[in-house]
Amino acid sequence: MGRCRTPVRSVGCMTSSIVLVAGATGDLGSRIVDALLAADPDVRVRALSRSATGLAADRLTTRSDRVSVVSAAYDDHDGLVSALAGVDVVVSVLSGTRSVVVDAQTALLAAAVDAGVPRFVPSDYSADYRAITPGTNRNFELRREFAAALDAAPIRATSVLNGAFTDMLTGQAPMILFDRRTVLYWSSPDQLLDFTTKDDTARVTARVALDPDAPRVVEVAGDRVTARSVADTLSRLTGTRFRTQWAGTASTLSAMARVGRRLSRADDAEPFPAWQGMQYFVSMFSGEAELHHVANDRYGPHDWTTVRDVLAAHLQA
Repeated sequence: MGRCRTPVRSVGCMTSSIVLVAGATGDLGSRIVDALLAADPDVRVRALSRSATGLAADRLTTRSDRVSVVSAAYDDHDGLVSALAGVDVVVSVLSGTRSVVVDAQTALLAAAVDAGVPRFVPSDYSADYRAITPGTNRNFELRREFAAALDAAPIRATSVLNGAFTDMLTGQAPMILFDRRTVLYWSSPDQLLDFTTKDDTARVTARVALDPDAPRVVEVAGDRVTARSVADTLSRLTGTRFRTQWAGTASTLSAMARVGRRLSRADDAEPFPAWQGMQYFVSMFSGEAELHHVANDRYGPHDWTTVRDVLAAHLQA
């Protein structure tokens, strides 16, 4: 897989390579492309797209002459195999429900095997989905289903587990009620919660992609906090007391999510309906999705963006 370029602490070396990124035009995918280009001056990125032309493709190729775009549909096996020819590692950043996380990734995996690609990084980028109770988190279970197929395939795989995206604390995840100066929690305000920003996740993913000795799972957490510590941080940042508020138990929230899912079956085609958001909080506050083997120093020292950093930037905006 190319020649050794940059020493990597504890894991051998990074190598010059061709990395195919599926989902490169998305938010996280584009960050991973940038991180790959920054990680190694010799790496070449091949972005897989349904179309090799158009605004999204143009934006990728204008970033660097080391980025090219190839097109293939996920139901076109021969086209995928051709697109993957000569690739050293596939990085999947495909996001969606079953048709994407399981079906499209399975098609991508089969093509990678037939093209002789040595390594595959699945689209996990999440908390630890491996030990969650069946029926409590649809999106995590789809990842677990694909992981079983990946582990059975003749290809080396590495998943990146990063907890929740820190960026969501100021937007999609309604844990902090800024206008009420309240931080919600379920079951316990002292449950440890893992958070990593999208940029830090992209950085780790790039290094995993360039590390031929990466293990099956790499766990990182840009910060590890509790609802209580988040409230304390906000109190110090604003000079106004933020309090924690019990919103019920994780079990009760899980039951509410099940009811919500039954009442809105059309939302099963949506990646993040309201009930799925509830399921994420269930996995986090139950402790089932907590990371237990965090290795932030695997690729050397790094100034991780903390929860405090993200909250401070949000308050100053």
